Amino acid sequence: MRYTCFVISAPLLLFMTAGLASAQSGVDAYFGLGTASAPASTIGSDTFGDGNIYFPPRMGGLFGTVGGDFMFMPHFGVGAETSFRMSQGSYAGLKYRPTFYDFNGIWQPFSGSRRIVPEFQAGLGGVNLKFYYTQQYCDIFAGCSTSNSYLESSNHFQVHLSAGVKFYVTHSFFIRPQIDAHWVNNFFQFGSSWVPEYGAAVGYSFGR
Repeated sequence: MRYTCFVISAPLLLFMTAGLASAQSGVDAYFGLGTASAPASTIGSDTFGDGNIYFPPRMGGLFGTVGGDFMFMPHFGVGAETSFRMSQGSYAGLKYRPTFYDFNGIWQPFSGSRRIVPEFQAGLGGVNLKFYYTQQYCDIFAGCSTSNSYLESSNHFQVHLSAGVKFYVTHSFFIRPQIDAHWVNNFFQFGSSWVPEYGAAVGYSFGR
């Protein structure tokens, strides 16, 4: 729980601190939805030690993104971003939820009062995979109930690249479609170290 709170709070702390430091600088906050995908691993596992082999699925599902950035120069800035699966997915007899987090350098070729602003990011971060075990209990008195217990997590280093375009619908509110690429070190839970992510966010620019 502490780990998840830190990961989700990092982008918010970034733009709040930046806004206090310089009211004249550009600070953005945004939230988006999309999906991340990775092929399934071909390596099965005897998850419960009962001789039954389970094969992992491909990564998919609905992801949420929370981020913020601080443009300390007209074309250059820094930012932080977190992407997480909105619900748990099935994984080899278990449940799983991935979280991607990264800290980036930002380059905007055009800035100022333009309505369309391309943006490129590159940075480093990590990936956290949490695994859960779901059980169902039944008895003649209370009927059936289901429990979902956290088992363990796996952490990986990642390199993050992205390209997007901000379309300002007002002076400060924008919509930003974005393509991300995550290279995840030793991502053996899936069939590739490359995880593309596609989504769109809505955000607000302070001090633009």
